Amino acid sequence: MSPNEASRTSGGGGSRFAEALTPGRIGMAVLAIVTLLVIFQNTRQVKIRLFVPEVSMPLCPALLATAPLIGAACGSYVMARRRK
Repeated sequence: MSPNEASRTSGGGGSRFAEALTPGRIGMAVLAIVTLLVIFQNTRQVKIRLFVPEVSMPLCPALLATAPLIGAACGSYVMARRRK
């Protein structure tokens, strides 16, 4: 048995599940759950103006469509800042 295998099987190491739960991942999971709760609580009909036309639709699909776009924009901004 190699030293790497011995350290994995010894009782001193944490489980893979415990190692996967970092504070950042827990925070992102809580943020995702809160975001979904807010989205699914807003189901009433609203009027949304898309440049020129005005569309009447439930707020839930509008929020579901815009949340990933905002997340992608924030993620690309953070990645661009890390590259510098």
